[in-house]
Amino acid sequence: MTTTLPDLDRPQPGEVDVKARAISRRSTGADAVFTHGSRVVGASVLVITGGVGVFLGLQAVPTFKRYGLSFFTEQQWSPDTDTIGIAAVLVGTFQVALVAMVIAFPLALATALYISEYAPARLKATLVSMVDLMAAVPSVIYGLFVALLIMPYAADLSIWFDRTLGWLPIFAVPGGEADSPLPALSQYGFSSFVAGIAVSMMVMPMACAVMRQVFSQTPPGEKEAALALGASTWGMIRTVVLPFGRGGIIGGTMLAMGRALGETIAVALILSPSFEIKASVTEKGGSTISSLIANRFGDASTSQLSALLAAGLVLFLITLLINTLAAIVVNRSRSGADTD
Repeated sequence: MTTTLPDLDRPQPGEVDVKARAISRRSTGADAVFTHGSRVVGASVLVITGGVGVFLGLQAVPTFKRYGLSFFTEQQWSPDTDTIGIAAVLVGTFQVALVAMVIAFPLALATALYISEYAPARLKATLVSMVDLMAAVPSVIYGLFVALLIMPYAADLSIWFDRTLGWLPIFAVPGGEADSPLPALSQYGFSSFVAGIAVSMMVMPMACAVMRQVFSQTPPGEKEAALALGASTWGMIRTVVLPFGRGGIIGGTMLAMGRALGETIAVALILSPSFEIKASVTEKGGSTISSLIANRFGDASTSQLSALLAAGLVLFLITLLINTLAAIVVNRSRSGADTD
């Protein structure tokens, strides 16, 4: 006897013929609103950033045509003698930013590690709020705080640097007379070092927030495994947390560096204008691109305004490059790669 198997492709007696529903990737309802809204916001950011770059580029064309490469090699900024260049202010911009990052990086890293690994649970929310509050303080407040309160102590520290490490050009102050009973205090204030202290207070919360967020995402299982194998808390941090958060450390530091390059008001309040490349960061005088624009924008003529906007274009491109590299590092780094 032959047995016939039922055809499973056809509906059996008493069953309803159900067809497979077509799956579409097109967003509908609230998803569509969110998708299109996100695209509009993202496109507007690109349009605004591109518009700023195009505007600065068009305004800088007359300056580049008139001065050429000397605009990047000339130190003096003297419109009265038709001598304009950004070599000194460009070096000063990086000096202030590097001083700020030397101070801010270890503080940001230590604060982020303490909040994520050492702080009691009842204090973590308070500490996070305090760090975020530091980022909300206006830059003029930091500038006044450092100029009126911190600068005398920073000048004493600069004298100590000159006295003990004066053989290094970065700490040597010509005419400071650090070894004399009464050093010339006027030579040690209003320097890139003091301005860097103020900037470090502003960029530290940004770097700390990025690092702390990455450290908090470390897999608990890997941390517990390290502790179970006998590692101390610092050993667990060194072998698990820090390798896991390497991308966040680099990205947060570069983002803070990008902001440090563009700080304006605090630097303008502290740094004594001087258009000369100085090897020492503790010597009085200096300038940055942002402070130059802030100080000279109000009384600038048409040609001077074009030169200021050309300097702004250089700063815009530098910060854009640094922030782009930071985003690439954060996005492409695979968290926990070194813990495998």
